[in-house]
Parts: sequence; C-alpha cells; structure tokens
Amino acid sequence: IKVYLCPKATPTPVISYGILAKQAGGAIIITASHNPATWNGFKVKSEHGSSASPDATAEIEKHISHTLATEKINKLPLAQALEQGLVEYLDLAPIYLNHLTKLIDLDGLRQARLKIVVDPMYGAGAGYFKMLLGDGATEIIEINNERNPLFPGIQPEPIAANLAKLSATVKKQGASVGLATDGDADRIGIIDEKGMFLTPLQVFALLCLYLLEIRSERGLIVKTITTTSMVYRLGEIFNVPVRETAVGFKYVAPIMLAENALIGGEESGGYGFRGHMPERDGI
Repeated sequence: IKVYLCPKATPTPVISYGILAKQAGGAIIITASHNPATWNGFKVKSEHGSSASPDATAEIEKHISHTLATEKINKLPLAQALEQGLVEYLDLAPIYLNHLTKLIDLDGLRQARLKIVVDPMYGAGAGYFKMLLGDGATEIIEINNERNPLFPGIQPEPIAANLAKLSATVKKQGASVGLATDGDADRIGIIDEKGMFLTPLQVFALLCLYLLEIRSERGLIVKTITTTSMVYRLGEIFNVPVRETAVGFKYVAPIMLAENALIGGEESGGYGFRGHMPERDGI
C-alpha cells in the first residue's frame, strides 16, 4: 500500500482534503485534537475526507485487538520504505491552498486592508492564514504561533474561556477580527472587533446567511441537535431545507455527501462546505 507521509505538522483539514486530491483510501492523523498533549491518539479519515464512521472505527478496534493478541506486527525501517517507494513524503499545503483559491476571493481579502489577529494556539494551523492572505494590504498578526505540542499555559480549544489573550490583542491592535484554531485546526473560534467572543451558534448562522444572501447559493443545511435553531428561520426566509442530526460531525458528513448539502455545522465550532469537503475545517 502506497503511503504519503507529511514531513511536518499538518492541520487535520489539510490532510482531509489531501485524501480527495490524491484519491487516497483514507488517512491516519496523529493528534490530541483540542485536548492536552497527554491525550495524543489518532483520527481515522475515510476516502471522502470525512471522519470514519462508527462502524468503521469499531471494525478497526476489533482488528487491532485481534492482531495484537495473535499476530506478529510486520515492520519496515522508514529509510527502506522510502527507497522502495512504499512511502513518499508529501507537503499537502500547496495543494490545499491552491484549492482554496478556487473557492474564495483571496485577492479581494488581501486588498481589503483588514487587520486580522490569528491565534493557532501553538498548533498545526500556525502560518496558514499568512500563507492565504499575506502579501497584500491586509495585515495578519499571529500570537501563540510557535509549534509546541505541550500547548504551554493554554488549553488548545477555541472557546471563550481560552481566548482572553486573543481578545486583548484584537482590542489593542484595533483589529477587524480575531481568529483562533484548535490544536489540529479543524475548529475555529471568532472574536469580533470589540473583543467579544462570537459563539459557534452565531458563527454558523452567519456562515449560512453569507452563503444564502451574499453568494446566492441554495441547498440543504445540516446541523447537530445542539446547534442553533436560528438556521431554521434562515431556511424559512430563503426556502431551503434544514436537517438535524445527533451530536458529532460524523453524523453530519454522511448527509452532506448523500444530499450534496450546502453547509454542515456543529456546536463546537466545526463547519464543512459544499465544493470543499464534508468535514470540519477551521481554516
């Protein structure tokens, strides 16, 4: 089985899109997500770029237990695997960023003279907003942008309780907005120009409004049961259906795939979009 290996810390959504770009069978991502480093584990992604289904992960767990108990694990030194072409280093950032240029008016954002403060929370998202929006009139200011898997002094989850520094920096810099991504950058938290935290429920409603009103797009909206009911009102105004699922994006993604949904969202700050992939992307 051919394996592409990222040579550096890479955001989960970048790897998820890489599955689609390389037509891979899936991915394994070593991460503690928004949890402390001691929680380090792995995420399994499907061939669609979305999280593996509960049935798939149950099957994996069964095989792991069986293999550890009854079989010898075959191993191959990395240098030998590289020499044989079984493993290939692949930086997915250029592939991902090029894809985003087709979805978003990046030139317009670069020339908008915005001041944006970004807090990657010492995680894998460091540098991505500068790569996307740098080299223009818009200014990107990063804090907590050194890669540090111990996440010193913070919990890498973009919720109000963890974003006091981001809020203070937005106010001090007179910035337009503050953006925070969690440890593996598949979730986002937003601070407005006054230093106030926007709840994920507000952000999801605003994203839906943007797609429906500004971009004049139409399609199914998928939300978890704990996500805002504001989208039902938007569904009525713009005559689009809204579907509700159990908690967890793993329940949102299958509906997005099956029905080509416009957007899917959950209460923890994870959002996926049609034309991109049926998975959370904090970038």
